[in-house]
Amino acid sequence: MKKVIVWCISAVLVIVIISIIGGSFYMLDYSLSPDPERTDTAQCFREQFKTYPETQPWIDSLRKSGALRDTFVTMPTGEKHHALFIRKGGSKTAMVLHGWRNCSIDFLWLARIYEKELDYNVVMPDLHAHGLSEGDVIQMGWLDRKDALYWLSMFQSDTMVVHGVSMGAATTMMMSAEKMPEQIKDLRFIDDCGYTSVWDEFSGELKNQFNLPEFPLMFSTSLICKLRYGWSFGEASPIKEVSKSPYPMLFIHGAADTFVPTDMVHRLYDAKSSNKELWITEGAEHAESYLKHRKEYVKHLKDFLSCTAL
Repeated sequence: MKKVIVWCISAVLVIVIISIIGGSFYMLDYSLSPDPERTDTAQCFREQFKTYPETQPWIDSLRKSGALRDTFVTMPTGEKHHALFIRKGGSKTAMVLHGWRNCSIDFLWLARIYEKELDYNVVMPDLHAHGLSEGDVIQMGWLDRKDALYWLSMFQSDTMVVHGVSMGAATTMMMSAEKMPEQIKDLRFIDDCGYTSVWDEFSGELKNQFNLPEFPLMFSTSLICKLRYGWSFGEASPIKEVSKSPYPMLFIHGAADTFVPTDMVHRLYDAKSSNKELWITEGAEHAESYLKHRKEYVKHLKDFLSCTAL
């Protein structure tokens, strides 16, 4: 009888372990797999013009004048990465960083604000494994911070702002703790609906979508990510990095955001010791702050970038 009980317990344990391992690989692949249609730039333009029709005549004008350029560079990793560059002239440049499974084209609405309303040059990288940039797995902003810094050094000017949305905002915040090029005299960062950490974001989605607790899947999946890709969910932490950032930062977040819960921005804001502003947009869900508050969005950018008290 004892042998039967031991055998049953062992069989159950094996099944549980196999289920955890299988679930961990599924979770990791689901979370970090690139969009299979990511190189379909024509479709990206169509969707952009449908949601933000004002961008179409603006893009047509840029193309006619030769101000919109595709730029490819070889990163220190040896991969070829792509960016859109809008040449305005002058000594101000904005870097716009897109979200998870997006690409640079998806955020032309934001580039338009900087070029047309604020008189900035704009560089818009496709992050690793997004758009036309090489890569097989999404890095959730952690390793992307180094790529973004490389782009920043290539397009540096006297005055610069790095503005990210969602995963791009996480990249922005984690990047802000790095050593920056000394030639940049005025450098600022804008976080629009970024998460506190990859752990927090994935843990929240695990509960929301599958009603599962952190243990054991979050721990096993993070370990597999560390073994396969060299980073863990815990170390990819904007809230840790933003606490070390000395640069002015504007935090923007939708009050109705449930994908990256609004509570996260309050924790991020509190973690930043100084040189900070916070704007909560009423009624806005994830990455909808501009859609719901267009004039106010532009005004907040203008005020933040012109403020000398930060």
